[in-house]
Amino acid sequence: MNLFKLKENKTNFRTELIAGLTTFLAMVYIIPVNSAIVSNTGMPIEALITATALVTIIASGFNAFFANTPVAMSVGMGLNAYFTFAVCGGQKIPWQSALGAVFISSIIFLILSFTHFRLWIIRNIPKDLRLAICAGIGCFITFLGLSQMGIIVHNKDTLVGIGNFGSSHVLFGIFTLALIVFFWAIKLKGAFIFGVLISSIIAWIFHIDQAQFPTQLFSLPAFDSTSGLGVIFLNLDIKSALNISMIPIILTFFITQLFDSIGTITGVGERGKIFDDAKNGEKKLGKTLMADAAGSTLGSLVGTSTVTAFVESTTGVESGGRTGLTALVVALCFVLTLFLLPLFKAIPANAIYPVLIMVGILMFMEVKNIDFKDEAIAVGSFFTIIMMPLTYSITSGFAFGFLTYLLIRIFKRQWDKINLGIVVLSLISLGNFLLIALQ
Repeated sequence: MNLFKLKENKTNFRTELIAGLTTFLAMVYIIPVNSAIVSNTGMPIEALITATALVTIIASGFNAFFANTPVAMSVGMGLNAYFTFAVCGGQKIPWQSALGAVFISSIIFLILSFTHFRLWIIRNIPKDLRLAICAGIGCFITFLGLSQMGIIVHNKDTLVGIGNFGSSHVLFGIFTLALIVFFWAIKLKGAFIFGVLISSIIAWIFHIDQAQFPTQLFSLPAFDSTSGLGVIFLNLDIKSALNISMIPIILTFFITQLFDSIGTITGVGERGKIFDDAKNGEKKLGKTLMADAAGSTLGSLVGTSTVTAFVESTTGVESGGRTGLTALVVALCFVLTLFLLPLFKAIPANAIYPVLIMVGILMFMEVKNIDFKDEAIAVGSFFTIIMMPLTYSITSGFAFGFLTYLLIRIFKRQWDKINLGIVVLSLISLGNFLLIALQ
């Protein structure tokens, strides 16, 4: 175990094992949730279950050995919803082309990970706007979760309205959400997956939404080319993703992954003082970001949307995890999920979509750290957050946010608070609206 330098990091095998198991329980929900969401693109759910597990294993394992940090990685929540409902559903872009866009954005991120670009971003983009993007994505995926559960529906007079609360489908979704919130509130480790599994068992017993017990719990991983991994593996379309109309989508994947990665990885590191070492801290941070980018590039090849560091890694860090051994334990635990295909397939949709809402709540909680006393920050953050769900687009949300932030600074003649990063991102945002106008 000297490979992970346990003594140097003031930890031991038992502590790292417990930390890895804790992180696994906190994030295993990603298998059924991501698969159910992305299957709306037309990709087989069997293939997605296998792909999600495989990418989590490889990305977390790679980070364990390459960066030696306790950061587990998997398919990013928020971006998988954007990939499915906004890109493939809203813009009618084939999932093959969307995967091509993920690949291009990940390659750009990977290349820039070898430079000081990430530090330039941290120094030039106000932290408040980065927090607003996180909160906005939280609103966006909460809106998606509520609509998929049937709690809010389309209304021709008011655009949206309340769904049918007399429906067992809707009531079951609300029950699952309440169960997950309860488990989270009492700080139960693995709150999400326990909420999903308990509500699924109830649905199987009472046949809610025609749910039935799985006829078997275990099966071999689905690698076949009929409905398994073979359908989506290396099936991305990079050529079509190079179309000029795909630029806003690529930028959304890139910028969101960048902010998400920096925020999550530094946040996890702060909990365990992992990057505080003056000698190796910066190196560890850089390597973890590289592993994040490499995992996302791999994910697009395997057939998943953007891969990123998981904030649930904080549960492992709080349990004492300090090295890559924690991430390796997570990877090994996810190997078991490759053989649980029948179980994951049997989970009803409304036992899954409430997780979107809970993740949205956690992301939105970042608003507490935004300085709303600053007019430019307040206006920019407001438009970033509110426009993501209202325009059904993460891209449009941060475009409105950066442009309005820059305008307020100009109106108030606060030239000292306008830097190159803000100007560049504002010009990109303006370009996004010009592309929409020309379509």
